[in-house]
Amino acid sequence: VQLVESGGGLAQPGGSLRLSCEASGITFSNYAMSWARQAPGKGLEWVATIFADAAGSDYADSVKGRFTVSRDNAKNMVYLQMTRLKPEDTALYYCAKGRSASIATRIPLWVYEYDFWGQGTQVTVAT
Repeated sequence: VQLVESGGGLAQPGGSLRLSCEASGITFSNYAMSWARQAPGKGLEWVATIFADAAGSDYADSVKGRFTVSRDNAKNMVYLQMTRLKPEDTALYYCAKGRSASIATRIPLWVYEYDFWGQGTQVTVAT
């Protein structure tokens, strides 16, 4: 299994970026996929999840209304469209594969819902 993120970079506050994650080695449509992030000096934070077959999605309160997660099962891709970016969105963003089609998102040990992670792509929001 391999997850490869791309699309990170430098954006100004209020700007937008679109992250992509390409998955290989799995039957992609069978699994929930998520994005998580780690800001400098902070712990890993769950950001968004899209369930298998795009059956639904969920977002952290900190990004709800600004970020949109989507997937293209034909291309084995998951995306994170980020708008109205804030300096506090600066972080290393990871793509993660869920252990099943539908996973828990708002639980303390959410990280154990995932079995594979990408290497991350850096997002920096600054003037």
